[in-house]
Amino acid sequence: MFQVDIEKQGELSQEQLDELQSMWTRCASRVILATTLAGSGHPGGSLSSLHMLLVLYSVIRHNPEEPDWDGRDRLIISIGHISPGAYSVLSEFGYFPEDRFLTEFRQAGSPFAGHVEHVVPGVEWNTGNLGQGLSVATGICLAQGLTRRPGKTICLMGDGEQQKGQIAEARRFAAKYQQGQLIGIVDRNHLQIGGSTEGVMPVRIREEYSAAGWNVIYVPDGNDFQIFFKALRRAWLHEELEPGKPTLLDSRTIMGKGISFMENKAKYHGAPLSVEQARDALKELGQPPELVDEWMEKRRMHRIGPSYSAPKVSHPTITVGSPIEYSAGDKTDCRSAYGAALKDLAEHNNHPDAIPRIVGFSCDLEGSVKMKGFHQVSPEAFIETGIQEHHAAACAGALSREGLVAFFSTFGVFAAGETYNQHRLNDLNQTHLKIVSTHLGLDVGEDGPTHQCIDYIGLFSNLFGFSIFMPADPNQTDRIVRYVATHPGNVFVGMGRSKMFPITDASGRPFFGKDYVFKPGKADWLREGSQLTFIGYGALIPNVIKAAEMLKDEGISAGVLNMASIKPIDEVAITKAASVGPIITVEDHIATTGLGAIVSRVLVQNAITQRLVTLGVTAYGSSGKPADLYRLQGLDAEGLAIAAHRALE
Repeated sequence: MFQVDIEKQGELSQEQLDELQSMWTRCASRVILATTLAGSGHPGGSLSSLHMLLVLYSVIRHNPEEPDWDGRDRLIISIGHISPGAYSVLSEFGYFPEDRFLTEFRQAGSPFAGHVEHVVPGVEWNTGNLGQGLSVATGICLAQGLTRRPGKTICLMGDGEQQKGQIAEARRFAAKYQQGQLIGIVDRNHLQIGGSTEGVMPVRIREEYSAAGWNVIYVPDGNDFQIFFKALRRAWLHEELEPGKPTLLDSRTIMGKGISFMENKAKYHGAPLSVEQARDALKELGQPPELVDEWMEKRRMHRIGPSYSAPKVSHPTITVGSPIEYSAGDKTDCRSAYGAALKDLAEHNNHPDAIPRIVGFSCDLEGSVKMKGFHQVSPEAFIETGIQEHHAAACAGALSREGLVAFFSTFGVFAAGETYNQHRLNDLNQTHLKIVSTHLGLDVGEDGPTHQCIDYIGLFSNLFGFSIFMPADPNQTDRIVRYVATHPGNVFVGMGRSKMFPITDASGRPFFGKDYVFKPGKADWLREGSQLTFIGYGALIPNVIKAAEMLKDEGISAGVLNMASIKPIDEVAITKAASVGPIITVEDHIATTGLGAIVSRVLVQNAITQRLVTLGVTAYGSSGKPADLYRLQGLDAEGLAIAAHRALE
């Protein structure tokens, strides 16, 4: 494998330059062939960044035989649409044979998608939604620091994506946490889909990074191997740069570099060449034009091969500690129980002078989401991102793939609605993020409708790899938090704002007491009934129990089923409830997209005929006390009892 020691060499030798040029010719040919054969793709940016990609893979520590090697440097390609260039270079360095890439690029069932995918050996992170790569790189760099692991983290970005606000969030974060091992590179070809970057939306890249506290190096020609290598070496060794600061290379390049009729043409950002144009391009590269026809036939005859395995991700062994039990008379909120459990987990797993195993991310809400205890016990592992939720979600997700447990906590409207796209990419990247969202639903109360998140189940139900857990009281909160800390996978844990007494059984003892064990997909029968069943979760469970008691006084037997595990759902318990009589779902969520919708689907899919009433939020709330807001939507105990009478009519 071609390798250059950037720490020992001041410049590239003529022999190395000649080899890089030969590699460039082969890779540029692949870029043209892949996009033309697929009839789609992004050849222009692939060619503008190709010289830089070749130099980068020549100097970073990596191992094509072991792509997940722990000692590797990390290269995040934020401009995921340059996959033709990235795959060409990875093929050149032996990560996979070129024929799979050329014959399968952008074909259904192939790992070689239109934007870089981490199932392709050598690719660190699925990208494509621009503006998120730098946040991911800061998360990896943060993990490198916390785990005392040496190595560089490099993020290759486009100049058009610098218009995204999340990048501003990420560069501030990198400067605050003094990520001197982080190198950002901008492919500054001055073109994007709509034409000139200055015409679409001007950005003063060097000035903005410098103002954020970065070292900045201008590279006058990123398509010159020697010039780019020397600039990269300065950043690598921090030559004449401020130590402890991340460094940006603003690298001037040419869209479509190397093909005369493609150069500086915005149309080739996302448009492939025709077959005739591809033949002409190959001629310019000194390659036989017949290659187009040969590979077209190979592609026609090729069968899609098996997918590669996704990169392995380790989940640390976590000491769960002893659950905290809240007695029947202890009135507190679920978020305080979360904070206490998280602090206890830190005391057991984040020992002083040792590598922490649990990391907590806050967005200027440390007190509200009850992370102060965690912060006190483990200050190194408490990450304050400021009011930068988009960055925090992506950064925490990336860190969760680095052998650390990452908790990300903020209010529901920010954790679910505002950062949905970041969590979608986290899901695609098979992260292990623990989102603990406080202040959900109408229970937020006086803060009003802008802060009353009522769509969290609907949103996270769309993400294949996320579980959804909604604890009913402080005791169940404690158990769920400990469960998610010790198990891999993405999870959304939600809770309201108000204080409550612990849920008790019929005898007055805490239902989720010392012997309770939380199990995903397992519901809790808080009360048995013989005529109908309420199914609910979270902050409304006290209202549901009160309604059942009111009905009992009237001679009506109503069961109460607590569905703390929304995803996966307990279909057996739902089936049992349907065998008893009408079902009434109750939730602090939009009535048509939450638990009620899930229960209705279970009934239909299992061909169960039973009356179902779905109660929930039917309109945006207003400012007011939660009890009043619930009453206005018919979600107080009296309203629930009235609904039960109607269901039995």
